[in-house]
Amino acid sequence: MQAEHTAQMGQAAQSEQTPMVRGRVVIENVQPEIDAGRFAIKRVPSEKVAVTADVFTDGHEAVSAVLVYRRESETHWTEAPLIPLANDRWQAEFTVTHVGQYRYTIRAWLDHFKFWQRAMVKRIEAGQDISVDLQIGAELVEAALGRVQGPDRAALEMYASALRTGGPLAVQSALSEDLAGLMYRNAARDPLVTYSRELRVTVDPTRARFSQWYEFFPRSCWQPGCDHGTFKDCEARLDYAASLGFNVVYLPPIHPIGNTHRKGKNNSTVAQPGEVGSPWAIGSHEGGHKAIHPQLGTLDDFRSLVQRARDMGIDLALDIAFQCSPDHPYVKEHPQWFRKRPDGTIQYAENPPKKYEDIYPFDFESEDWQAMWQELRSVILYWIEQGARVFRIDNPHTKSLSFWEWCISTIKRDHPHVIFLAEAFTRPKVMYYLAKIGFTQSYNYFPWRNTRWELTEWMTELTTTEVKEYYRPNLWPNTPDILTEFLQVGGRSAFMSRFVLAATLGASYGIYGPAYELGDNHPIAYSKEEYIDSEKYEIKQWDVSSPQSIAPLIARVNQIRRDNAALQSNEGLRFHGTTNDRLIAYTKSTLDLDNIILAVVNLDPFYTQSGMVDLPVEEFGIDPYRPYQVHDLLSDNRFMWSGRQNYVELNPQNLPAHIFSLRVGSRTEHDFDYYM
Repeated sequence: MQAEHTAQMGQAAQSEQTPMVRGRVVIENVQPEIDAGRFAIKRVPSEKVAVTADVFTDGHEAVSAVLVYRRESETHWTEAPLIPLANDRWQAEFTVTHVGQYRYTIRAWLDHFKFWQRAMVKRIEAGQDISVDLQIGAELVEAALGRVQGPDRAALEMYASALRTGGPLAVQSALSEDLAGLMYRNAARDPLVTYSRELRVTVDPTRARFSQWYEFFPRSCWQPGCDHGTFKDCEARLDYAASLGFNVVYLPPIHPIGNTHRKGKNNSTVAQPGEVGSPWAIGSHEGGHKAIHPQLGTLDDFRSLVQRARDMGIDLALDIAFQCSPDHPYVKEHPQWFRKRPDGTIQYAENPPKKYEDIYPFDFESEDWQAMWQELRSVILYWIEQGARVFRIDNPHTKSLSFWEWCISTIKRDHPHVIFLAEAFTRPKVMYYLAKIGFTQSYNYFPWRNTRWELTEWMTELTTTEVKEYYRPNLWPNTPDILTEFLQVGGRSAFMSRFVLAATLGASYGIYGPAYELGDNHPIAYSKEEYIDSEKYEIKQWDVSSPQSIAPLIARVNQIRRDNAALQSNEGLRFHGTTNDRLIAYTKSTLDLDNIILAVVNLDPFYTQSGMVDLPVEEFGIDPYRPYQVHDLLSDNRFMWSGRQNYVELNPQNLPAHIFSLRVGSRTEHDFDYYM
């Protein structure tokens, strides 16, 4: 025991006498960095990754540093010089170009030549004798010659000779920016200090950032003389969605529906003969998650619909709901995957006081969890093989978070273009964690944010805090499960204003239609957010040609989104003051200010609201003392404004919003004609 203790003491003494690292540069507070590098930030191709870090050393020595980055599949690192900001803060950026994974980190070193050159400037300005200092500089340059070949070597030899010779040419050489560049490129970088972590970027397809989703039930796309829609019938609804400008069409589950405890109309616990049940009660003797409801068509019909959509520039999104009806083949084949009650029966799903007798949830604590995980992942892989590449995941927060992290990471390793939308109406930390572990986009609290303060606080959190690096909100004003009180009582104008908010506040949004554009606002009961005669439990007939439809507004706004790059990103969102809190005003702009959109929305669905909008025009490059034009892209009217504050008035029964394009540039006589 004494010998062992003595050996340990000796090792400790040796450790104290031999430092592990001799580098004097410190690198810390690197941003963006999510949970100490545990999770990746997110981008799409052509987006920049702006990286900042604190980099410093002891004393007065000069430091140089680079941001290094590479694609996951590459071994070679590309460098971008870090530029000093203030207080030892540095910044650099790089642009991602390919879908997949990237890595980045920081490297830094003591830059002796930079330190020498800075000191020389001060000595020369002070009129001091610099003859010895010139020789020191020559030694630094000559030391670099051993590391250099080609044109740089010849240039360095010339500068070394000039420094040795002395005189005016030596002084000129000592201050040369060209020499500084040569020495930077060929610095010894010894010892080189590298940040302790390699940080990651997940680069998703562009549709992950900018998308407009349209949800409809395939079985309600039926034709006269039929009682159930098919995939072939869906093609007409697909044409309709395309005419409105949607680029993602989302279908609720397309699988066989169970018969045991099938839900009837309005979620009745007893289904009447012929009632179709909920598509989320997946599985029957006809198959489970890899099968298609026989009345919808065949697998070939599905593949044809996917291809038809793709030809129209639309991605077909499938619902992945990991739960089973009592009739699902999994229940008989793998009963150990489900939780049992004391009487031996399988526990159905509950969210008290709600009961879902037609659904069995998977038990993610099952002893056979590994086989279950593999099988569930194979469901998604199966539909990828059939052509799907966008998935809406039902209630992911009620399944194992570890499962999703493993499942999504392994799928995106081989299929990086796949997009996962989380239906995560849950607590903030859980919602954000789902995004960290891989979900591409997420539902959120937008349906219940109605006041100016609520909308401003929520969207500011999503677009200006660390959350923006990994969380992409998808704003839905309604879903088959959510009919908010605002929509119930606000009438047609409420549907219009909430739509404009969703489509202009967020780069991605979605609606459940045709219920939304037709203004279905009938709840099952007072204070309930569920539809009466919900399409979840019955086949509906929708008249999409109704004159009351707000489809023309939807089509116009989607065209505006396509035409204006500022609306295709969540960056550049800024809220602006109004003298009336029933009006909300905000701008979205591109980084170069080439495209600036100002939205003003009346949040009152009943009464005309007016007030002054306070716009910091100077920050947008607009002269506050000269008139400038605003073009309302919704009404096509043009107005001449002047200065920071301008008057707006919105009647919700007509158009409850302005979507202005700000013209920042030269004006002509013609501009003033619109004002007159």
